[in-house]
Amino acid sequence: MKISNILMDKKPSVSFEVFPPKQETGLDDVKAAAGAIAALKPSFMSVTYGAAGSTSKLTIEVASDIKNLHGVTVLPHLTCVASSKEHVTNMLNQIRENNIDNIMALRGDLPKDGIICHDYAHASDLIRDIKAQAPDLCIGGACYPEGHVESAHKADDIHFLKEKVDAGCDFLTTQMFFDNNIFYNFLYRVKDEGINVPVVPGIMPITTAKQLSRSVQLSGTSVPERFKAIVDRFGDDPVSMRQAGIIYASEQIIDLIANGITHIHVYSMNKPDVAADILKNLKGIVS
Repeated sequence: MKISNILMDKKPSVSFEVFPPKQETGLDDVKAAAGAIAALKPSFMSVTYGAAGSTSKLTIEVASDIKNLHGVTVLPHLTCVASSKEHVTNMLNQIRENNIDNIMALRGDLPKDGIICHDYAHASDLIRDIKAQAPDLCIGGACYPEGHVESAHKADDIHFLKEKVDAGCDFLTTQMFFDNNIFYNFLYRVKDEGINVPVVPGIMPITTAKQLSRSVQLSGTSVPERFKAIVDRFGDDPVSMRQAGIIYASEQIIDLIANGITHIHVYSMNKPDVAADILKNLKGIVS
């Protein structure tokens, strides 16, 4: 099923994200985690793509299992910063061979070795190429409510986002945020720019203080004082921090649904127990 069709449903729903292992030796564990999350019957599951395409083969394998073994709609990621046109064509062929209807088109993080491919300068270039080669695929793109970490001005960021949509992007998923007001303000700004595709908020349950530190460092996401207080109080107590982080994420989701947002994407980090606990907190709210 195309995710654009799922997002038309007015009933609240939740999707989850998993990531493939860096080595094939960890594949069985990831498949087991993905299967356990799929058993929760999310609206769809996304599968990330390692830096410079380092997990491209495993991304497709995990995505295929989710779709064809567990019957859950899947969204494999594809990045272009280190991808040649030939590689993208090969990935698109594999996606269609595995009966997958969706793709998340991203620029991707710059490789640590600095080696990039110049076939695609921006995610919009990749989206345009996917649309030309595989017009049947539903294409997702990323957006940044607080601005991309490499973008100096939010207005420029919104302009680039419009280019993605004009290139053929069918829906957008946000980077994580911890203050829903940032997301609501972002929605006003994208609508003013004439961006009318669905925008799915991305929520990350923070279950350890270390996880928060790393996430903020990579994304530049701001942390509200309320959540800082939670980390200060519970960060040294793993059990309490896990519970507090799940509750905070659940409250974010409840507030989003109360304000008319019908679909939320959760960065569940291959943790079926975290995904299950969030859905437990949303019982009666999310079907």
